Amino acid sequence: MLFNSLTFLYVFLPVSHFVFWRLRTRSQRYVWLTLTGYVFYGFWNYRFCALMAFSTAVSYLAGRGLATWSDPRRRKLCLVLPVVVDLSLLGVFKYTNFVLTTAGALSVWLHVPVHLPKLDIILPVGISFYTFHTITYIVDCYRGVITPTRNFFEFSTYVSLFAQLVAGPIVRFGQIEYDLEHIDRADRAALRDSGWSFLAIGMFKKVLIADTIAAQINPALQNWAQLSTTSAWLVVFGYTYQLYFDFSGYSDMAVGLGRLFGLRLPQNFHSPYRALDIADFWRRWHISLSSVLRDYLYIPLGGNRQGTLRTYRNLLITMLLGGLWHGANWTFVIWGGYHGGLLALHRLWGSGWARLPSFVQRLGTFFLVVIGWVIFRADDWMMARGLLRSLFVWRGDPSLGGWLLPTMLALAAGIAHLLPNTFELRHQWRPSVAIGIALAFASCLVRMYSGSQSPFLYFQF
Repeated sequence: MLFNSLTFLYVFLPVSHFVFWRLRTRSQRYVWLTLTGYVFYGFWNYRFCALMAFSTAVSYLAGRGLATWSDPRRRKLCLVLPVVVDLSLLGVFKYTNFVLTTAGALSVWLHVPVHLPKLDIILPVGISFYTFHTITYIVDCYRGVITPTRNFFEFSTYVSLFAQLVAGPIVRFGQIEYDLEHIDRADRAALRDSGWSFLAIGMFKKVLIADTIAAQINPALQNWAQLSTTSAWLVVFGYTYQLYFDFSGYSDMAVGLGRLFGLRLPQNFHSPYRALDIADFWRRWHISLSSVLRDYLYIPLGGNRQGTLRTYRNLLITMLLGGLWHGANWTFVIWGGYHGGLLALHRLWGSGWARLPSFVQRLGTFFLVVIGWVIFRADDWMMARGLLRSLFVWRGDPSLGGWLLPTMLALAAGIAHLLPNTFELRHQWRPSVAIGIALAFASCLVRMYSGSQSPFLYFQF
């Protein structure tokens, strides 16, 4: 089920919201939110609900073990076992064919006759996100950052909350623990206006901006080898803004939906295309993932505490694995390595970069990010090389033509680079604001009625 679907807006959300606020106790609301999460997930493929339930049960029991036992060996087991189970499930479903394909290609290169079949494995939607939820919960319990919950349905609500289940943000238990513990005393009116506002703005970003741009650039990307230089730049800028408005739109909708149920989810985007340098970009882009990679991978590896060379090593390992997390494709690994290299260079020459005028810093950072998105979007390295060549080696016609894509790019650029982001708005429903939000939402509905709803880009990760 998609947030931008009529079924969700006309049936699932009204029923979920109405029943939730009629229930009075914490346990009732936990059970209801768990049930709605599994129904929401089951619309995609009900069989994988069992996989999420298994992962939830393993992590919950490990948390109870950590709360009960003080023996170091038992506590270590409660840490290692659920993490291994969760990562094994993620590895099997997401990376098995990647490993087999890579091994097959390597055998061809080495002239070794090995024939490895590609398995018919379906990637469960959202497995990367709810796996990170369970792992961060266990690690935080082990570290003593949070107290393991006794209530199974409180934990299952955290894992299966439909607002952030399939594409984030990656919410740590401690970030919404207070709201979960006081869910029976949630103030419906306090978060209502901002909840609907976040939802409408996110819908506007996704349906009217991201999807409109996608309709223009997707056909061109299918014929990327024929793109002229001008068209290639238009397409690459198009994907740059499509990805931002698609994913930040989803994140805004997730935040809005959470607030409608009394839960305050954290900010996931903070105007990333206004970043002054590449480190600043990663403090602003997919904030929940960046902070998880920092706190659960980069810092445990040693961070910047063990000398310059090891700092560079830790940056590269973190970003390579962060790239691989996005998908089972070498282009994602290369993209992660690209950003790891940029972060290392920033640590080396960051002081000189900071002395440049701010508009030069922003423009240079945005350019580097755009080049990275070429690799990120490419289906394979051949496509990435071809697109990069089209960008920097002049080619004439054919061109895309038309006025819609340049117009949408100008609108997207103005919003992304100049206007406040959703968290910087006041979300007070004055008459003019309410009218504007209503018109935007109505426009989204018209668009949804006129065509099929497209999934969010981060569903594939």
